[in-house]
Amino acid sequence: MNRIFRLSFLRYLLLSLLPMKQEKISFTEGNILKALIALAIPIIGANLLQTGYQLVDAYWVGRLGANAVAAVSVSYPVNFLLISLTSGFAFAGTILVAQYYGAKDLKMVNHVATQSLVMVFLMSLVLSAVAYTLSPQILQWLGVEQEIFAEADLFQRTIFIGLVFNFGFILFQSLLRGVGEVKIPLYINALSLGLNFLLDPLFIYGWGPIPAYGVAGAAYSTLATLGLSAAIGYYVLFSGKTDFKLTLTSFSFDFPLLKKAFRLGMPSSLEISARAFGLTILTGVAAKFGTEVLAAYGIGARLISFVVIVALGLMKANATLVGQNIGAQKIDRAETTSNYAAGIAFLSMSALGVLFYVFAEPIVRTFLDANDDVVNMGVSFVKITAPSFGFMGMQLALVGTLRGSGNTVESMIFTIIGIWVIQFPFAIIASNMESMGYLGIWWSFPVSYVLPAIITFIWYKTGIWKRKQIIQ
Repeated sequence: MNRIFRLSFLRYLLLSLLPMKQEKISFTEGNILKALIALAIPIIGANLLQTGYQLVDAYWVGRLGANAVAAVSVSYPVNFLLISLTSGFAFAGTILVAQYYGAKDLKMVNHVATQSLVMVFLMSLVLSAVAYTLSPQILQWLGVEQEIFAEADLFQRTIFIGLVFNFGFILFQSLLRGVGEVKIPLYINALSLGLNFLLDPLFIYGWGPIPAYGVAGAAYSTLATLGLSAAIGYYVLFSGKTDFKLTLTSFSFDFPLLKKAFRLGMPSSLEISARAFGLTILTGVAAKFGTEVLAAYGIGARLISFVVIVALGLMKANATLVGQNIGAQKIDRAETTSNYAAGIAFLSMSALGVLFYVFAEPIVRTFLDANDDVVNMGVSFVKITAPSFGFMGMQLALVGTLRGSGNTVESMIFTIIGIWVIQFPFAIIASNMESMGYLGIWWSFPVSYVLPAIITFIWYKTGIWKRKQIIQ
């Protein structure tokens, strides 16, 4: 009886947290600007909340000392790389679901979602098991010192166990974004962030019967909140509270569809990995100039990662709208949507650039407690980079057009050109010039924003992207 009561209470809690299925804005007709904003704002909000995870962990773990921070920080690059390897299926899910939804083929919408969920679940199990087993070797490859090795290994292995939940929730968000439902992921992210803020000190420092787990407590908190998020996400998909109504009865793999999803998604995975690896290489270039330059570069890169959230929200919203309108055979509307997205991204990001330029010093001092020389380096980074934010925003918005239309290979190529053909060589050459020094690294950012934006815009205006057909 108690078990039945607990299950009923849990179901009631989930129902109260999630809005009932209701009439949504039509994204294939009506006001385009209203549709774009209605999609972009919740996506930006969800991205900000996900960023809050790192801030909450950093806040509570930071009180344990430098060794604890190092033990936690070492796993983030590895975790991000693993997520990149499977994120392609999430992007492919968004593209296929959006186009089938625009074509009003709900049967294929559910079919794509079911196939994607099963495949990502199996992939995450394999990656989780392999990563968990190789965790000590990974830490050795990274050169982790013995004094933090045990804590880092325990934290990292716990995070690797949670990959199944992490991948599942990422895919859940992508699938809902494909049908234009972006508020439910926002609510779930808010719930999980609040829970994480409460559980972190509980598991890290202990309370009552709960022992103090230290660094591992942060991982246990993340595991619990990710598990809850994934469980709610699966409930939403299988309960029919949205346009999805999934079932696993008589499931069988649709290998032609999975092959299509792989061909759509793999370039996006490589694109994310190339971007992350390129920034890691730039960190090594900055490190050659000493700790002070590295600290200034680190704070500048962190500020950019915060600013780019706005552009990423517009990119994902544009991808959904373009995908749905192409599925509905409304190519002109898809192009108009892209024009709006690129224009809004350029103007809004340029406005942010002006604010960052004007208030560069107080912004840097807020996040960097260092001597004036280091702060001045960080200020110069922000002032050199900020005027080009608009170009970064426009390029990312048009990447949304490429993804939504299924041109993921081209999106990958433009990213590789921006980082590996333009930014990285420029940073190496310019930083070795006596007249530039470390400023060459700073200038590599606006150069890598402006030139790829121009290249992407020119290719977009050719209209080649309209010819891609990925659904019948």
